[in-house]
Amino acid sequence: MNVFAGVGGGAAAMEAVPAGGGGAGVLLELTPHKMAVCHLVQVFAPPAQAGGGAALPFPFESVSQHNRLGLFLFTLTRSCEDFLEPPLEELLRQLKAVDDLANGWLCEQLTSALSALNSPDDLFNFFDKLRGVLTAPEGASVEDVFLDPNSQLGVFLRCCILAFNSMTFEGICHLLANLVIYCNSTDASYDLAEDEDFMDADIGVRGGIFDKYSQSYTTEMHMGESSSALTHAPMSLHDFDEANSSKVDSNPKCLRSRSQLEAYLNRQADILEKDPSSVPLNSFNATMTELQSLAPELHHVQLLKYLNALCHDDYVGSLDNIHRYFDYRGMQGIFGRSVPPSQDIVVGKYENALLCLGNLHCYFGHPKKALEAFTEAVRVSQMNNDDSCLACILGAISNLLSKIGMSNTAGVIGSSFSLGTNIGLGTPLSIQQQLLVLLKRSLKRADVLKLPGLLSFDHLSLAKYDLKHVQRPLVSFGPNASTKLRTCPADVCKNLRLSSRVLTDFGTDVSSISNDNGSFSSSWLRNLSAASNSWCSSSAKSGKLHKNDFNNFYYHAQPSPIPAAVLQLAGSAYLLRATAWEHYGSAPMVRMNALVYATCFADAASSSELSLAYVKLIQQLAVFKGYSAAFGALKNAEKKFPSSTSSHIQLLRMQLLHERALHRGHLKVAQQICDEFGALSSSVCGVDIELKAEASLRHARTLLAAKQFNQAATVANSLFSTCYKYNMQIENASVLLLLAEIHKKSDNVVLGLPYALASQSFCKSFNLDLLEASATLTLAELWLALGPSHAKRALGLVYQCLPMILGHGGVELRARAHIVLAKCHLSDPKFSVSEDPSAILDPLNQATEDLQVLEYHEMAAEAHYLKAMAYNHLGRLDEREEAAASFKEHITALENPQNEEDSLVY
Repeated sequence: MNVFAGVGGGAAAMEAVPAGGGGAGVLLELTPHKMAVCHLVQVFAPPAQAGGGAALPFPFESVSQHNRLGLFLFTLTRSCEDFLEPPLEELLRQLKAVDDLANGWLCEQLTSALSALNSPDDLFNFFDKLRGVLTAPEGASVEDVFLDPNSQLGVFLRCCILAFNSMTFEGICHLLANLVIYCNSTDASYDLAEDEDFMDADIGVRGGIFDKYSQSYTTEMHMGESSSALTHAPMSLHDFDEANSSKVDSNPKCLRSRSQLEAYLNRQADILEKDPSSVPLNSFNATMTELQSLAPELHHVQLLKYLNALCHDDYVGSLDNIHRYFDYRGMQGIFGRSVPPSQDIVVGKYENALLCLGNLHCYFGHPKKALEAFTEAVRVSQMNNDDSCLACILGAISNLLSKIGMSNTAGVIGSSFSLGTNIGLGTPLSIQQQLLVLLKRSLKRADVLKLPGLLSFDHLSLAKYDLKHVQRPLVSFGPNASTKLRTCPADVCKNLRLSSRVLTDFGTDVSSISNDNGSFSSSWLRNLSAASNSWCSSSAKSGKLHKNDFNNFYYHAQPSPIPAAVLQLAGSAYLLRATAWEHYGSAPMVRMNALVYATCFADAASSSELSLAYVKLIQQLAVFKGYSAAFGALKNAEKKFPSSTSSHIQLLRMQLLHERALHRGHLKVAQQICDEFGALSSSVCGVDIELKAEASLRHARTLLAAKQFNQAATVANSLFSTCYKYNMQIENASVLLLLAEIHKKSDNVVLGLPYALASQSFCKSFNLDLLEASATLTLAELWLALGPSHAKRALGLVYQCLPMILGHGGVELRARAHIVLAKCHLSDPKFSVSEDPSAILDPLNQATEDLQVLEYHEMAAEAHYLKAMAYNHLGRLDEREEAAASFKEHITALENPQNEEDSLVY
């Protein structure tokens, strides 16, 4: 997540005004840490000499040694592990890990060079020598090697030189005083030796060298300098208070450069998105408050506070911080320049504020307020000709309409600033038609404006729309009117494929912007420090260390060169593919796409989407391997995604517990879990509509298991009306099938036939192949219940759906199909068990084996009862008695459940 997208400014972006208020602005504030890095750059690339050729500079003996120091310096100028610069002790510790020269020459030379800066004249000479690093000497040839001024290190040196040239004498004195404190902060007993051979090396900084200057220069802050000069850096994001309590008060720490500060805040935004449970609300806010006190101009801190409150469901905090952020931004121009008094609203910022406000209300389940904010944002974007923002707003509105059930948007979307709610013929558009119009307009604008991220998002939204809605033509009359009333899986696959093109298109147009935000460098420095600590801890045991060991410098967590936002969009396509194949009924494709997402996109994925991929895999385990395997995987998933913070994991746990309770006959536990389902959903009408539908569906199934048929039918009919109101046609197919089951078990077979046929019709319209096979199986059971004369028709329906069920169905559906197949044969008066016993016993044996995994007592009892009947026809009395005993065991467990509380334990 990039909180600086399209935005300039920030604390480090502000021009540092020299003491006294005069002088031109500079890009960064010069600090002792930056001077130490400048000196190391000078060692890495000393001033070029004419005729020097391409020889390695002193004291490097190999290209490997030289490159190692260069890589270390590059990471220092890009690292964003913290927003404050490291102390000299930490710098020396990191330098020790890359110091491959004899006697720790780099560390000793650095401390000696810093201790030699005793006066302002020494500082002037120091920076004068730095100019030679960037300047080719007279008479130099093309073969001479010197530092490129436009490289990362070259730009860093130029900024430091510019900062020094812009300082007043008073500012130089303060810099020298801070340098004294910076060096004195290193413990005199600090030892850089790596093993016993160098224990006598005197490479520490002697405090006495600087004592005479500590009285000469004061460290008081003055107008124009950063307030961070005397602050103390936390070692990690959430240990701010602990870190401050252990730091020496006389050790100056300063804010990093602008790019590093921006990268640091972006990294925290990524952490909030990927793993919000690891970020405590209060300690994160305390860290951001401290950063804001050090750099009041860095208003993006408010945006981080907003994201933190959003991740922790703090509505008041989110609303307050988003208002503070845009209130402050409204008073700031680019790079901190104030807005002219005549300009009341900064173009592009007010509509962005409304867009964020609408997303905030959408997240917390306030659809009307969200639509009002989006509508106002549309109006302002049109007034300001802000096409990019308008395209994003259209995408946000379509996302709102697809997530939140709305039966009417009159007065909001149909306002005078709406994008149109009719086709010019006086015919109002339905919610689904409005959603389709918005999606297509947003897609068109994103294509014209070359916004690949929004383009990919719109393709995903269109794929989701095509998956759940039948696209009826806007003009639905006349001889050329289309009669097609089915979804098109090809359109879904096409949009999913087009959304993934955001990966192949990366590197062109807008996506070609560099994504080097410092994460790579921060990761490398962390590993470097870990390697250094491991060397120190193992030196007493090993006796001799191998400094050239490449494993100590291996990048354990190399970030992808592709931006995380691009990877998230590409990964979402695979996640939606898995959902589509769930609807279409292909279990192998569900597992494959979920595994691809969890394997290839885990680093860039948010915790919510990654947990959803885990949920899909665990659901497949439950369907095909039973509850033991599913609950085992669930325990591992809960370690990675605590159920208290992951709604997907929490819902999965409740779904598995409810299914197992129903199968065991523990109806009280099942009803308790249904009540918990209802408590999870919002009380706002239209919000969490899918969760409410699932809660009602499970409640009806629980009533059906308790043989309360009238109540179950009432709940199911109410649910059907709700799904019809919000155009949830796929859910309606399941509700109709449930109504058919209710009428079948209540012996109202004739009333159940229309529901089964209607469910089958819905499944065909939406290409729900596996659900259609289940509906066909229910239809066969209904025909079979009408009498033996319909056994042949029922058998034909079973054979029709059997390939789909055996190929893609789960354990329960396969067992049910085997039982119905045996019942068809046993009900057929022309069928003789003695002539073909395998036609009965083979499917029943397979069914009992599958049901044993599920602990499904009711269906297992039916299977054993049919086996006993078959063995009775065959005269096999011992097998009959064994099947009868098993039947009695399952019936007893079903009618007299014991230890129902165990159903809540896994």
